[in-house]
Amino acid sequence: QKAQRYEAVKWVMVFAIGVCTGLVGLFVDFFVRLFTQLKFRVVQSSVEECTEKGCLALSLLELLGFNLTFVFLASLLVLIQPIAAGSGIPEIKCYLNGVKVPGVVRLRTVMCKAMGVLFSVAGGLFVGKEGPMIHSGAVVGAGLPQFQSISLRKIQFNFPYFRSDRDKRDFVSAGAAAGVAAAFGAPIGGTLFSLEEGSSFWNQGLTWKVLFCSMAATFTLNFFRSGIQFGSWGSFQLPGLLNFGEFKCSESDKKCHLWTAVDLGFFILMGIVGGLLGATFNCLNKRLAKYRMRNVHPKPKLVRVLESLLVSLTTTVVVFVASMVLGECRQMSSTSHSGNDTLDLQGMSEDVNSSIKTFFCPNETYNDMATLFFNPQESAILQLFHQDGTFSPVTLSLFFLLYFLLSCWTYGISVPSGLFVPSLLCGAAFGRLVANLLKRCLECVYVWERWALAGSHLQALFPSSYIGLDHIYSGTFALIGAAAFLGGVVRMTISLTVILIESTNEISYGLPIMITLMVAKWTGDFFNKGIYDIHVNLRGVPLLEWETEVEMDKLRASDIMEPNLTYVYPHTRIQSLVSILRTTVHHAFPVVTENRGNEREFMKGNQLISNNIKFKKSSILTRAGEQRKRSQSMKSYPSSELRNMCDEHIATEEPPEKEDLLQQMLERRYTPYPNLYPDQSPSEEWTMEERFRPLTFHGLILRSQLVTLLVRGVCYSENQSSASQPRLSHAEMSEDYPRYPDIHDLDLTLLNPRMIVDVTPYMNPSPFTVSPNTHVSQVFNLFRTMGLRHLAVVNAVGEIVGIITRHNLTHEFLQARLRQHYRTI
Repeated sequence: QKAQRYEAVKWVMVFAIGVCTGLVGLFVDFFVRLFTQLKFRVVQSSVEECTEKGCLALSLLELLGFNLTFVFLASLLVLIQPIAAGSGIPEIKCYLNGVKVPGVVRLRTVMCKAMGVLFSVAGGLFVGKEGPMIHSGAVVGAGLPQFQSISLRKIQFNFPYFRSDRDKRDFVSAGAAAGVAAAFGAPIGGTLFSLEEGSSFWNQGLTWKVLFCSMAATFTLNFFRSGIQFGSWGSFQLPGLLNFGEFKCSESDKKCHLWTAVDLGFFILMGIVGGLLGATFNCLNKRLAKYRMRNVHPKPKLVRVLESLLVSLTTTVVVFVASMVLGECRQMSSTSHSGNDTLDLQGMSEDVNSSIKTFFCPNETYNDMATLFFNPQESAILQLFHQDGTFSPVTLSLFFLLYFLLSCWTYGISVPSGLFVPSLLCGAAFGRLVANLLKRCLECVYVWERWALAGSHLQALFPSSYIGLDHIYSGTFALIGAAAFLGGVVRMTISLTVILIESTNEISYGLPIMITLMVAKWTGDFFNKGIYDIHVNLRGVPLLEWETEVEMDKLRASDIMEPNLTYVYPHTRIQSLVSILRTTVHHAFPVVTENRGNEREFMKGNQLISNNIKFKKSSILTRAGEQRKRSQSMKSYPSSELRNMCDEHIATEEPPEKEDLLQQMLERRYTPYPNLYPDQSPSEEWTMEERFRPLTFHGLILRSQLVTLLVRGVCYSENQSSASQPRLSHAEMSEDYPRYPDIHDLDLTLLNPRMIVDVTPYMNPSPFTVSPNTHVSQVFNLFRTMGLRHLAVVNAVGEIVGIITRHNLTHEFLQARLRQHYRTI
């Protein structure tokens, strides 16, 4: 019943995370629309008025006033919580991979993120709100099941569930997937995104919960957006923040088709070009990020605000000047008005002017550059996908170049910013440009046919439709261009394919999108990594890949482990624990006992040493009993050094002669070691012999557990038995999760340094271990799939010889050890 109750509560929490993530998306979308409508209404009326009066500079100042104010507010919010800058996807990717990034899932983070992204998007920066939605969903997933927050200390609920890192990581996976689902209306794509880009530990039950959470987020956002914008509650007309609209040919055009097999060749070429453009984008952005790390971040925080304002100023001036000067007046198609109504239903409110801008253009024409620049990014994407009117190749080229450079400069400044929408818009312009060029080529082919083959029977044998180029659907090429550029930047394959298919609601696009993304990823990977991996590497986060390279199997666990150990004893004085905790930053410590040759002398007159040696001997006797049972069941004799103990150990109490046997056994194996007492903490002055003496491994204990024991006074005096030590339950040990006390905040005056702590009831007596001869690939797979943070290396006789952490499994560390291995050979 307890297990069923736990599972039921988990399903309720998953549903609540999805609903809350959808509401966060609703909040962001509502205010972005409100501020954007206000800005464009004022500026557009000013432009129309100043066109006749010649006061366009005043319109530019009004636009600058709006944009600089919004960007300034976004920068201030990032100053409050610096981790809220950027898209948040690299940080969530690290968290799901097993790395705890400080502050990444705090309540203050999601508040600054949600409010900051609506100001940065409304401020006209070339950023999107979809990436921050993923981060916001992950924060909701991390915080909601805890029912507590460090920002709201006075609000406390006695909620005993989900007090472990693994549960929290599962909920963060669900929240991140819900963020993707809310952003794109793609619940299946969100699930695959969480699986592909994040979690290192995954199971079938988690897949079902994550999908349920994504569905809850999608339909929550769809329900409220449809009701608020159209007044038809329950109609579910707007599945996500970004909608691509419906791709379909006109019923009157019988030759129209979305794509043909011949188009796949062009899609592959577009994938190659998209991969090259994405690699260029990532290279430029990496150089900018390094420049910021050297010259901007070390300076006062005000410099970051000034940089954001400079980017906003430049972007606003470029957009305004390009819209007024570089645009061309293009003829509206006969279906432009109906198409425009469809656009309004898809993404714009009825109160906003038509998404087609007519600045400085006569009747029945529109300004193509202003239509792309003087609209929200979602409307510009819809224009490129569905507008039947033409965009000039020169306009598309200039728009692509300006948007490419400005979005590359913008990503990385101190404002919440996403990269999905700018990449989609940039790629859509590239795809539309390809479609226009192909149409021009097709027109030239028609002219050549009429001129060269006029009156000839060859005209009937070689029409242009023979090769499948009788019709070019511009929306398909714009979509493929968007997929190619986005795939070249972020290097996602499975999840991005499903996200785009769900966003278009057209399953026939599955094959071309998949092929384009694969080609773009392969091309880009030839030059550099994806944009998120680049920013993870710049921050020095030990991110683990899915698997190691084949040549790494030339290394063993002993080649990559850390042999210089900091450890604790089963019974340790408080002064030693405090010294270890304050002089190291390790998250866990091996619990060991030393193997000495003169243990009986050590035991005399020292209760602490006696307790440690007795614990070790009880462990040996337990192993002896296990081997004795095994020998009896198999009708054979044990072949280890414990044979004498197996045969002679009968009574449960240990008589004096048994101590003699143990002592003889230990003396046969080890020579005496320096006279170091177990209440001494590891010292930097130890000799090599002292540092690497044999240590019997008994388990692992976490830093948080040791600090909790010290804070709660769990100890006993030397003249008492260890049984007199107070015992804490699991609920009491995890009561402070996830923010355990810090050792530096501990009041040492309340502790008696000579008191002894018995850590054996609280350690993990059976952690994962590997042999020193284990291949690195096996070590890596065990570490990653089980979500470990520490992996002890134990030899055949139960002695710990080293420990492996995430740092020892990073690609850079393994490459360095492999080079060292080759030099040794």
